[in-house]
Amino acid sequence: MLYFCAKRKTDREMNKNKSLITVIVILAVIVAGVSFFAFNQTQKNKEMTELFAIEKQEMENEYSNFATQYDELQIQINNDSLREKLESEKLKTQRLLEELRQVKTSDAAEIMRLKKELKTVRAVLRTYVIQIDSLNRLNAALKQENEEVKNKYSAATVQITNLSQEKETLHQKVSLAAQLDATNVTVQTQNKRGRNTSRVKNVKKIAVTFTIVKNITAETGNKTIYVRIAKPDNSILTKSDANRFKYEDREIGYSIKKYIEYTGEEQTVTVYWDVEEFLPAGEYHIYIFADGNMIGQGAFSMK
Repeated sequence: MLYFCAKRKTDREMNKNKSLITVIVILAVIVAGVSFFAFNQTQKNKEMTELFAIEKQEMENEYSNFATQYDELQIQINNDSLREKLESEKLKTQRLLEELRQVKTSDAAEIMRLKKELKTVRAVLRTYVIQIDSLNRLNAALKQENEEVKNKYSAATVQITNLSQEKETLHQKVSLAAQLDATNVTVQTQNKRGRNTSRVKNVKKIAVTFTIVKNITAETGNKTIYVRIAKPDNSILTKSDANRFKYEDREIGYSIKKYIEYTGEEQTVTVYWDVEEFLPAGEYHIYIFADGNMIGQGAFSMK
């Protein structure tokens, strides 16, 4: 009886110990689980904080880069209205960048908000980049077109100048071809009886004869012929200082003036100088003019 009582008492104690151990084990498992969960959560929070810190830095870099791009875009354009819009967007980007720099890495909600803002900034910037690129392409095309127009104008100007020069050259050639030409210039010095003499003291008349050659390009009609007789000292024989005609850019004196009717055919002309003054011996020169041009010349001597 005593044996059974003692045995029952021992069994109760053993059961009690088992229950206690079970409770301890359960408590240990719970504590371990809670500790593991807390450690794991702490680790996750740490990783998330590090991740947000990295993402925050990347966002700051993007905001800063976008602000710089707005500055670069303003340099590329001359449109004041568009420049003002770009400046406004740049200031907005800088403001968001400053807000981001003030945000703690643990403030996930604020970081996410600024991340959405960054997406908007990126889209707006892309729109302006496309717009300005299109404007630059258009400006480049217009510049090239303007350059082509300038080149064509320059080429046309050169062509016009060349044509004008060719026309002027042709005009000069035609004018030269249209000039009268006096050839076969001969001089007879005559005494009072009309006989030829070379003795200067006996000369009373000087007869100058020349031939105006045929010229189909010359203008026909009335022509005024001027003859200058130059003495050995190169002074011109003239009856009056008023006897002058225009030659090149000045007026010069003449000795004899004669009117003729020119038909374009070969024509012989003779003019006379009546000697009324003292003439020195020596070589004399004859110069013949018409239409403002010198058309012939000759020489003779008296002793």
